[in-house]
Amino acid sequence: MKPAITVSGLKRAYGKNAILKGVDFQVESGTIFALLGSNGAGKTTTINILTTLIEADAGSATVAGFDVSKSSDKVRQHISLTGQFAAVDDMLSARENLELIGDLRHVKNPAQTAKELLSKFDLTDAADRLASTFSGGMRRRLDIAMSLIGGPQVIFLDEPTTGLDPEARKSMWQTIKMLAQGGTTIFLTTQYLDEADELADIIALLHEGKIVAQGTATELKKLVPGGVIKFTFSTVAQLENAAIILRKDFVVTKADNTTLTVAADGNVKQITELFIRLRDSKLEPASFSQQVPTLDDVFFKLTGKKEEKK
Repeated sequence: MKPAITVSGLKRAYGKNAILKGVDFQVESGTIFALLGSNGAGKTTTINILTTLIEADAGSATVAGFDVSKSSDKVRQHISLTGQFAAVDDMLSARENLELIGDLRHVKNPAQTAKELLSKFDLTDAADRLASTFSGGMRRRLDIAMSLIGGPQVIFLDEPTTGLDPEARKSMWQTIKMLAQGGTTIFLTTQYLDEADELADIIALLHEGKIVAQGTATELKKLVPGGVIKFTFSTVAQLENAAIILRKDFVVTKADNTTLTVAADGNVKQITELFIRLRDSKLEPASFSQQVPTLDDVFFKLTGKKEEKK
């Protein structure tokens, strides 16, 4: 299958302020792609270019197989955009919002489409309530339901969980996963690193106008050393023997009289080797725990900034 999105050398400036300085990435069809970056990194600018809302100063991009500059009408026919603020009409009910979009997009049966989407997004009981009475999570679900009308190939979600409480965020995560499982390509921007970790197949980190890292969450975490495995033993003698055995090939430190810390990046082969060494020496730890770098650690290493909380 052709990539859903391709971006090459994308540049954009506002006056003398260069926002994008040559951005490159590719999004495979049917995947969830997360673009991370702090405020002002250029995430929304990137989305605005890809959705034809603004033009790039240089570079090229295609969405759903169409050039965003030369075939903007075609691009808009194959995408949907959900911005940081819900685009629902507060003076209409959930059903009316959906039917209105159905009419605007010339679907054959707007009423039936609205009924199906209300059910799919668990809004049937609130179908005839005004959108102004909805909670933040309900408004977001309705917003995304509206964006699905017309069967877009690619959905752009610009910080979709901003302002939602933890329960509503988790519900939105399930919705996004459901869309991807149905074959829709999701382009997600977020400042919540746990959100990208939970949802994205591929993560790209945008910093000072360029992509500074890209890969799966596991691949990105390997960019930061410092993973450890802790073994707790029943006796000091067991710990001393384990330290002697493991120190031959691993960096080992004693956390206390019964806990041994081994530097490890967390890959399965490495963990298996540690347990084999202990088993062959008839040493059985009472317990063990693993600590691996987080996306927050990756973000800090590559940008010099901690994750921004909202």
